[in-house]
Amino acid sequence: MAGLRGSRTGWAMSNTYVTKERWGRLRVEMTRLGLQEADFVEKFILGSGSGGQKLNKTSSCVYLKHVPSGLDVKCQRGRSRDLNRFYARRSLCEQVEERVQGEKSRRQQKIEKIRRQKRRRSRRQKERMLATKHLQSKKKQLRGRVNTED
Repeated sequence: MAGLRGSRTGWAMSNTYVTKERWGRLRVEMTRLGLQEADFVEKFILGSGSGGQKLNKTSSCVYLKHVPSGLDVKCQRGRSRDLNRFYARRSLCEQVEERVQGEKSRRQQKIEKIRRQKRRRSRRQKERMLATKHLQSKKKQLRGRVNTED
């Protein structure tokens, strides 16, 4: 029976959603940003929302706070506590990086790109765009078949 119990715990350890490789990359990122596990306050909260009875009965939602910076994250992306712990740490790393690098962070760049895409064009830009479209349509009309029967 003891051998069976050992195999069950071994199976549970290998059946995690996040691979050791991904955890390793996250640890490297955390050390690069100067984050240490000792600086974290981690709590597990009952989940809420869609997901059924399993989600509402287990404490799979992760609350993670980085005490020196005061940043905190609440993560409930999946039903697994291990997966949520990983995502919470990754999210906290992104927040710290954003705070350290400011506008150069990836997240900030994405936000700025979306803002530029949604911005309305000026009148002059619209006129230029329409002029180039008109020119292109004239070129296409000239590419038509040549009538040689005349």
